[in-house]
Amino acid sequence: MADTAGRSRILVVFGTRPEAIKMFSVVKALRATDRFDVRVVVTAQHREMLDQVLAIAGVTPHIDLNLMAPGQSLDALSAQVLTKFTETLNSERPHRVIVHGDTLTTMMVTIACYYQRVPVAHVEAGLRSGYIYAPWPEEGHRKVVTALADMHFAPTNAAAEALRAENVPSETIHVVGNTVIDALLATRARLQQEPGLCAQIAPILERFRGKRLIAVTAHRRESFGNGMREIAEAVKDLSRRDDVASVFPLHPNPEVSGTMRTILDGQVNVALIRALDYPNFVAMMEASDILLTDSGGVQEEAPSLGKPVLVMRDTTERPEGIAAGTAKLVGTDRQRIAAEAARLLDDPEAYRAMATAHNPYGDGTSSEKIAEIMAAAHS
Repeated sequence: MADTAGRSRILVVFGTRPEAIKMFSVVKALRATDRFDVRVVVTAQHREMLDQVLAIAGVTPHIDLNLMAPGQSLDALSAQVLTKFTETLNSERPHRVIVHGDTLTTMMVTIACYYQRVPVAHVEAGLRSGYIYAPWPEEGHRKVVTALADMHFAPTNAAAEALRAENVPSETIHVVGNTVIDALLATRARLQQEPGLCAQIAPILERFRGKRLIAVTAHRRESFGNGMREIAEAVKDLSRRDDVASVFPLHPNPEVSGTMRTILDGQVNVALIRALDYPNFVAMMEASDILLTDSGGVQEEAPSLGKPVLVMRDTTERPEGIAAGTAKLVGTDRQRIAAEAARLLDDPEAYRAMATAHNPYGDGTSSEKIAEIMAAAHS
């Protein structure tokens, strides 16, 4: 469907906080071309955390499917996304849908588009760990999307090669960098102009002034149970040092927050805090000496901030950071996590080597490149 100005209708669809962070710059760039009627659709797979990003970015969804429900299983949510988004396709009749990454929303929206023969463009295409159950279920999601999409925006040359290895036609692959760097640099610049945006984290940073700061995030499903307990114990071990403090924004999933509170509540040098909105999260990363994470996005953001990142996973779909030296896999073993962090804290040369390594994930212009390629494809 074209609007009255003859523009192609594009639906940009996402459902989680990380997707929103990585896609709001794409929405802005597409609108700036004046070539598209850009409409934002959210599934609200993660309701509260998604709303934080939308408010900060000034993005108002045209359609909010509001599908989040307490205790919802993956199969039940999959069915909801498939049926409700199909209704959206039938009413909106877009020329194209754009999805991001590897969430359940991304996969099921792509399947719905395939059934309706609506073409799909995939942002952050080609990430692969090589193991279908790590990260789970994301590795499976992105392989399904690759099979059905017809435009693939790969963040790196390695991601593009992974797509070619799966027989994706080269002419459909475009290396553009990662849009999270666009979001990070824009948010950092905004914080310099509006320091009040980081009011949530500021008291915590003041409380730990003079200490080496470790920022921690953890949420991966494959680490639920013993993995989360090991991560918590490692943070506890590190924070026994007088010169170290840890800030840990807790994912709302009780499999994460319950474990962390059981082990870390009452630790003097540990701040367990509510999940941060993106400006506060960026301010926390900038103030930190080391990042401990199982997140994908943090692996990409850390090099732009000059921060070493220890990845609490056994595999990563972002091998470029490992190869560049900005990130290191440490798994979920308590002793290894604590030992690798201590090495960075105590060995200035080891710290410098990671903090000054090359950023392989882009220069902050990924969204503009995507918009240019899309405009040429729809001219």
